[in-house]
Amino acid sequence: MRILVIALSGIGDALMFTPALKLLRQNLPDSKIDTLVMFSGARDLYQRLPYVDNVLFHNFMNSSYVESLNYVLSLRNKYDASINVYPSNRKEYNLINFLIGAKKRIGVRYLRNNFMNMGFLNNLVISENDDTHNVETNIHLAEFLTNKPSTHLSAMEFPLCENDLNFAELFMKEKTTDDQLCIGFHPGCSVLKNHINRRWEPQKFAALADKLVEKYNANIFIFGGPDEQNLKEEIVRFSVSDKVISVNTKNLGQTAALIKRMNVFVSNDSSLMHVASALGLKVVAIVGPTNTNYIKPWKTDYRIASLNLECAPCFFYSPKPLTCTRADKKYKCIQDLEVDMVFKEVEKFL
Repeated sequence: MRILVIALSGIGDALMFTPALKLLRQNLPDSKIDTLVMFSGARDLYQRLPYVDNVLFHNFMNSSYVESLNYVLSLRNKYDASINVYPSNRKEYNLINFLIGAKKRIGVRYLRNNFMNMGFLNNLVISENDDTHNVETNIHLAEFLTNKPSTHLSAMEFPLCENDLNFAELFMKEKTTDDQLCIGFHPGCSVLKNHINRRWEPQKFAALADKLVEKYNANIFIFGGPDEQNLKEEIVRFSVSDKVISVNTKNLGQTAALIKRMNVFVSNDSSLMHVASALGLKVVAIVGPTNTNYIKPWKTDYRIASLNLECAPCFFYSPKPLTCTRADKKYKCIQDLEVDMVFKEVEKFL
């Protein structure tokens, strides 16, 4: 069988499909399994996995409609089955899945705006469940091809290569000693569809860092992508400690190798939170409007820092931008989350 996994929605979503990829390879060892991505981090991830034959990359966001259409049509009728990873609830993703022309087009029937987003173009579907983790939903999609229910849910995978590990070793030798407590922060997250409002404030990350330095003499490492450089530097400026360090790497593999060296990882709901989970770290997830059932750290020890307001969660998978309907204070769920509350969750790991 020739299978194409369409993972266009981001690094974290691609990572949450890795247990399903493992399942496909174990049950269909002679099949050809390719992946289609449009983020370089997702390409880096899938190129590391032994379950994938080829990683196809096309930058749909920066290509014209004609260029993207021609690329998709170049894949037409080359696959027997295609899978839209969960979540992929945009009409563009469903249209791509349809145009590729696989006989089996696997996807999710979304609870919100499914018809508007052409979910009917998929011909093998499962119904979305707001109580189910993304990893489990992706495994259910893979079961259409394995033809049997899974008895074991695997951890996510982000393999590290020797170059990644060597980079992390040298970096840590310059910044700390073996016996020092190291805590990683990721203060960013996607900004698409107004999701910047899921971010905890940088001043609060800085205050949390100062409390951890003062009480535990911790080294604090601030992680983020190239587009989050200013955010990382802002936290360093807000902090009163010289033990708060902005991490700069060349690629996601180097970032992951450094994250692996942390004792605890504190993060907004983001791709790096899922990387930390895949690496087996202790994770403190800062969650505001997101449905925790979807994205909580998978198969690792974690704590959730959240106000659990009566209006939360208000963000479910939909193409609509994130909005807040509260009259008293917009995004109260994240804006009113205080430093001490997150600090107490981190302390449970120390």
